Amino acid sequence: MFFSTFSNPWMFLFILILIFDNIGYYMSTPGAFLGLILSIPGILIAITFHEFAHAWAADKLGDDTPRNQGRLSLNPLRHIDPIGAVLLITAGFGWGKPVEINPNNFNRTVSIRKGNALVSIAGPAMNFLLALIFSVIYGLLFKFGSSFLITTTGNIIVSVIAYTISINVGLGVFNLIPLPPLDGSKVLSAFLPSKARVWYTNHERLLYIIFIAIWVTPIASMLISPAMEFINEKLMDLIMLIVGV
Repeated sequence: MFFSTFSNPWMFLFILILIFDNIGYYMSTPGAFLGLILSIPGILIAITFHEFAHAWAADKLGDDTPRNQGRLSLNPLRHIDPIGAVLLITAGFGWGKPVEINPNNFNRTVSIRKGNALVSIAGPAMNFLLALIFSVIYGLLFKFGSSFLITTTGNIIVSVIAYTISINVGLGVFNLIPLPPLDGSKVLSAFLPSKARVWYTNHERLLYIIFIAIWVTPIASMLISPAMEFINEKLMDLIMLIVGV
């Protein structure tokens, strides 16, 4: 969803600097580098299922474009964008290979606008569902696998699960920011009054610039941190309920 970003050489240069700066930090900080390694499974799961959910939703609405392009798959290689994945691992945000759809193929039982919204919300919804599932697994491991968790293997597995929960929450919340090209922009557009929707559509370029400004500054973190903290708090309550604390 960010391919157009790279038409701007300055933005491309910024991303390269960001990647190398973060890689340098991880390479010089053993604990952080270990965390980076443990986060890779969560990255692959989050991106793969996010993009698969877009493809699945479009397919269910009657658009076979994702199926024909091989995107109706849980094979990570079908969905991973190399630069987006590296950024997600090193900088905490990134993207997968965008799923192409043709809204004209949607079933006539749903409007193109609503169909776009459903396809768009499917990605973040999948991330939240994964965060919920892995939170349940996390709680069950602590409740029934205490002896296993004190082993090296158990410690690694529970750390991977914790990273997977956090990454899915972050990816889900980030993509709901209502600015193009994020999923939240299409969801918002479906609910706007007609005049506001026309204005929103006509000013996508301006809104995209605003998004880039937010993305490359701490503003993005300021916007999504409260939502992430709220969701993580509720998931922790669920885990504690399962454990029985």
